[in-house]
Amino acid sequence: MSFKKISIAIIVIFIALFAVYQIFIKSNGADYELAKVEVGSVFNQVSETGSIKAGGKINLGFKSSGTLERTYVSVGDEVWPGQSLVKLDTSALNIELLEAEANLEIAQAKLDQLLAGSTQEEIKVAETAVENARQSLENINTDAEEDIKQAYEDAMAVLDASYSAGSVALSEVVSIRRTYFGGTDQESTLVKSKEEEISGSLSAAKTKIDAARAEESAENIESALSELRSALNVSYQALSVIRETTDTLVYKDVVSSTDKTSLNTQKTNVNTALSNVIGAQQAISSTKITNQSNISAAEGTLKSAEDQLALMTAEPREEDISLYQAQVRQAQARVDALQNSIAEATLKSPVHGTVTEINKEIGETVQPALTESVVTILPSDPYKIEAAIYEEDIVRVEVNNPVEIELIAFPDRVFNGRVVSIDPAEELIDGVVYYMVAINFNEEAPQGLKPAMTADITIKTDSRENVLIIPEDAINMSEGKSLVRVFEDGEVKEREVEVGLIGADDMAEIISGLEEGEEVILN
Repeated sequence: MSFKKISIAIIVIFIALFAVYQIFIKSNGADYELAKVEVGSVFNQVSETGSIKAGGKINLGFKSSGTLERTYVSVGDEVWPGQSLVKLDTSALNIELLEAEANLEIAQAKLDQLLAGSTQEEIKVAETAVENARQSLENINTDAEEDIKQAYEDAMAVLDASYSAGSVALSEVVSIRRTYFGGTDQESTLVKSKEEEISGSLSAAKTKIDAARAEESAENIESALSELRSALNVSYQALSVIRETTDTLVYKDVVSSTDKTSLNTQKTNVNTALSNVIGAQQAISSTKITNQSNISAAEGTLKSAEDQLALMTAEPREEDISLYQAQVRQAQARVDALQNSIAEATLKSPVHGTVTEINKEIGETVQPALTESVVTILPSDPYKIEAAIYEEDIVRVEVNNPVEIELIAFPDRVFNGRVVSIDPAEELIDGVVYYMVAINFNEEAPQGLKPAMTADITIKTDSRENVLIIPEDAINMSEGKSLVRVFEDGEVKEREVEVGLIGADDMAEIISGLEEGEEVILN
């Protein structure tokens, strides 16, 4: 290929890259600095300057209180780094761990079930439940129609019988009025007016009944019942007045006892008819209420079955997945914490040395290290490093943390060591609170090392290997959520992420929300 062709190809590639930049990276006049999501390591560290000291006794104790269960060494024994010295009773912690592990299994099973979705058998059961609920609703609707239809048919029979009782009572009133109250006296006028009240109200009721009979609609039947109820109530009141009139001074010996008894009988019959009409109205109302209740319950059952089926066949929601994942992490954190507590219940030697003191007997209660030491070791190494750690940093430092050591006297070498003790008592330096930390060399101290030499130490307090990492500058906080901005389909979109460890090098561990190779926008 000629030089000219190569030059043209390079120019074309440059123009294409510039176009991509203009379209995807430069938007609305804003330039974005990008960082790629990568797999890497993130770590925390505490850096300080210490000094070489002559080796001295190391007092060791537990982080928490408990009962001493076992001793593995005796005074005078030679011990090595990591060797078990004494152990607390962990029976209660072991029970808690079993429970925590079971809870973790349950949480993981729920998450797995959510992600896997429902089985075909479960879906089939849900579909059957929907079909059964739908059929039940249809049956209840059919029964409801039959029940209300029967209630209206019964009401028509009550209308006929009750109107007949009113008509018989009216005939009896007409007969008694003609027999005894044909004059113009006050009693006769009263009886005649009551007769007209009965006749008029029954006539109005009959019009409604005839309409209901011609078209047996719910509206017509209920209207007829209401009208007849009013007519029978009027008739009963009128009969009561007429019967009282037959006992007035003028007519008590005129009206026969037979006719008075007949009036009493008609009152009873009309009152019974009135009760029957009221009963028919209540039966209709009760049937409607019962039907509506049954239908509503059946509709609710059907809706619940349909919702359950929809839930089984739908893809899991992101918020549900996030919730179940959080429950798994919470359960895992509990397991990890208990496993750590069980591990810390065995006191191990941080150095090679000799046991000089064991201050507790088996069965005795042990207090935390801040209160008392349990085992004392005299290191075999004649030198150690002491460093004052600021109170804000000391909370991240633990015994056995690895340490990188640089000595001014040995400029081109980096030594490895570990934290062997942390003094529980504070030390004020220029009014600031510090805590003294003792560090031993992992290997034999270099020849020519002298007390008071300066040592630059870097304590590795926490680390994550082979995890997704991005610069901390890409992360924004909003309403308690960690958010990053990414490019998707040429657009800037905001995405929520779960952040793990924030490293000393300003890199952040990403637990979820991003994938390797994606690019995030730096702030």
